[in-house]
Amino acid sequence: MRIKTLFITLLCCFTLSLNAQQTKTPVKSTGVPRPKLVVGIMVDQMRWDYLYRFFERYGNGGFKRMLQDGFSCENAYINYVPSVTGIGHSTVYTGSVPAIHGITGNDWIIQATGKNMYCTEDSSVKTVGSSTEDAGKMSPKNMLVTSMTDELRLATNFRSKVIAIASKDRGAILPGGHTANAAYWYDGKSGNWITSTYYMNQLPAWLTKFNEQKLPEKYLKQDWNTLYPIETYIQSSKDNAPYEGKFPGTETPTFPVKTSEMLGRGMGLLTSTPYGSSLTLDLAKAAIDNEELGADAITDFLAISVSSPDYVGHQFGPNSIEVEDTYLRLDRDLAALFNHLDTKVGKGNYTVFLTADHAVQHNAGFMNDNKIHAGVFPTSAVLKELNAKLESEFKVKEIALSFSNYAVSLNNTVIAANKLDENLIKNSAIEFLKKQEGVAFVVDIANAGSATVPDIYKEKIINGYHPERSGVIQIILEPAWYSGSSARSTGATHGTMNPADTHIPMVFMGWGIKQGKTNNSYNMTDIAPTISGLLRIQEPNGNIGKAVNEALK
Repeated sequence: MRIKTLFITLLCCFTLSLNAQQTKTPVKSTGVPRPKLVVGIMVDQMRWDYLYRFFERYGNGGFKRMLQDGFSCENAYINYVPSVTGIGHSTVYTGSVPAIHGITGNDWIIQATGKNMYCTEDSSVKTVGSSTEDAGKMSPKNMLVTSMTDELRLATNFRSKVIAIASKDRGAILPGGHTANAAYWYDGKSGNWITSTYYMNQLPAWLTKFNEQKLPEKYLKQDWNTLYPIETYIQSSKDNAPYEGKFPGTETPTFPVKTSEMLGRGMGLLTSTPYGSSLTLDLAKAAIDNEELGADAITDFLAISVSSPDYVGHQFGPNSIEVEDTYLRLDRDLAALFNHLDTKVGKGNYTVFLTADHAVQHNAGFMNDNKIHAGVFPTSAVLKELNAKLESEFKVKEIALSFSNYAVSLNNTVIAANKLDENLIKNSAIEFLKKQEGVAFVVDIANAGSATVPDIYKEKIINGYHPERSGVIQIILEPAWYSGSSARSTGATHGTMNPADTHIPMVFMGWGIKQGKTNNSYNMTDIAPTISGLLRIQEPNGNIGKAVNEALK
C-alpha cells in the first residue's frame, strides 16, 4: 500500500514538473507574422496640406495620432493624369496606373465605338438592398489587374475576409478588388447601404438591421452648424464668400445649414455634409463587430473610402469654413474609429494607412482676387469651336467627340466611314488647341515620349494612357487652370497634373510600422507594394510601385 501511495505521489510530482516546464517554455508560433487587420482609409479630395492646415485644431486621437505614432511620407504624388476618384482608388489598391489597370477615369470613351463607359458599371448584375434599379448595377470587372486585397485573399486561400465601404460605389468596389467578400455603397434615393449580385443575393442580417435605424434621417434632422464658434475658423475665408455654392432652395452659402428643412430633397443630401463621413465610419465599426474582422490569426482587410469631403469641397472650395469644419469633424470620427479598433482588435494588432484619391485646386476666382494667376478652360465652348474648324477643313461634322479627362477623343467610326486621315486631323486639332488661352502644352499621346514637355509630364501622360479607353491628344493646362465653364463659377475641382491636385497624404500606422516621416518623394503606386511587403504576400499583378521601406520595421 505504501509503495502504491509513493508511486502515485512521484507520478503527480513528475506531471506537475512537466506542466511547469511547458508553461515556462511555450512552443513558438510557426505562423507568418502579420497584423490581425489592415484598415485602408482613403479620404476623397484630401489635399496633403490639410494634415497641417488644421493641425492645431485636431484632437490627439485622429490625424495627430497617425502623424505622431505612425510614419508619414510628406511628398507623395499621383503619377498619372487625370487625377480623379475612380483612378485614384484603383491605383492605391493595385500599385498600378491606368495604362495597365485600365481604369482611365470615372468615365471614359470606348475608342472603338465612341460609347461612354462608367468605371464600375456592369449590366449583368442587379441591385441588392434597394429598389433603385441602376444603383447596384456595379462590379469591378472593368479593372484589369488584381488588387492587394485580392492578393491577400489568394495568399490565405480565401480565408482572409475583405470588406469595402464607401458612399460612392467606385470608392468601395475598386478597393475591394475582384474577390472581396462584400462591397457596400450608399444609395441616396433610399438612404440604404446597398451592394450588387456580384457579391451576394441579399444583404446580411446585420446590415439590414443597420439600415433600419434610419441614421441618415437622424443625422440630417440635427442640421449642420460649425463644431466650434464660427469666428474661430481663422484658416478659412469668411462665411458667405462669393466662391461658394449654395444648397438648392437657400439664399446664401452660410451656416447654419438647415438640413432638417431639406429632407424633401431625399437622403442623397447626407453625402454633401460631414454627416456622410460619420455614417460611413459608423458602418465601418458595425462591419468590424458583425463580420468579426481581426478576431482571429488570419489577417482581414477593411477598405474604407470617406466620400463626403469631395462633395463638400466641390461645392464650397478648399478655403471655406465648410471644408474646415468637415475635416475637424472627420478628425473626431477617425479618433472614434481608432478607439474602436483598440478595443475590438487590440492596439498594436492592426495596421492603418491613410491617403487620398486626389486633392483639389483653389477656386480660380478666389486665386485671381488674391492676385494669383488662375483660370478656367471652357471645355464645351472650345470643343464646339474645334469641331467647327475640323468640319470646315474635312467636310465632316462632329469629328471630336469629347475633351473628357483632359484628352481629346476622336469619333473613330465617322473617321473610318469617311476614310479620313487621323494624323492630319490630330495635327489640325493640336495647332488649334495650342492657341487657346490657359493651354500650356498639347501632346499627341502616341508620340508623348518625344514631346517637348517636361519629363514628369511625359511620365504622367504615358501612365494615364490606355489605347482602348483613352483619348489621343492630351491637353495640359497652365498651373491653377482647370476645366469648367467660368472663372467666376463657385466651388472647386480637380483632375490636372499640378501639385494642388496630385500632392496627397500617405501615412501608415500600427503593426509593423515605424514612427517618423520622410521628405523623400514617393508615388501613389507605392502604397500597395508597401502593404503587400508588410503582409508577406505577392504584390498585385499590375504593380509598378516600390515599397516604402523607410516606414517598415
